[in-house]
Amino acid sequence: MDFKSVIRKRASIRDYSDKKIKIENIINIIEAGNLAPSPGNLSILKYIIIDEKEKIKKISEACAQEFIKDAPFLIIICSDLKQSKIYEEKAEKYTKQHSGAVIENILLKITDLGLSSCWIGAFSDLLVKRILNIPEDIEVEAIIPVAYSKKNIKQKIKNSLDNIIYFNKWKNKLKKDYPKVN
Repeated sequence: MDFKSVIRKRASIRDYSDKKIKIENIINIIEAGNLAPSPGNLSILKYIIIDEKEKIKKISEACAQEFIKDAPFLIIICSDLKQSKIYEEKAEKYTKQHSGAVIENILLKITDLGLSSCWIGAFSDLLVKRILNIPEDIEVEAIIPVAYSKKNIKQKIKNSLDNIIYFNKWKNKLKKDYPKVN
């Protein structure tokens, strides 16, 4: 799939089929995430692959999001702030930026492979850490279910660029002669 198609097709899917996924696809997805830019090229993020149905069910409950239990795989993205401590007061900010870049790469690769997902950021940190034996000083950044979709879903309509781009200063609207983006 070409890049523009992948971006336009990527959507948050919450209705999963029980079709099997090869572990090689999950590794390829994580590899795409690992290629995202990172502060100082540090290995700040770690990934936990979950394929045990009972753990997936418990994590679904810790997220209070029922649909997660139907995914055959979860990718749990964790950060280790100790790895970025050289950035002092900016460490947390840089880690969050890195996590966002990794998550987007992962979501795009999932779409590229014809799979579906939904970025999960709402969950009980305490419960997820307890279920997966994650140390207290490690942060859970996101939970990414990976599955095939039950149906073909289109991406929701996004804001028009005319409403979100300013020139040279805040609230200076898009110039009239600037070409429209399709």
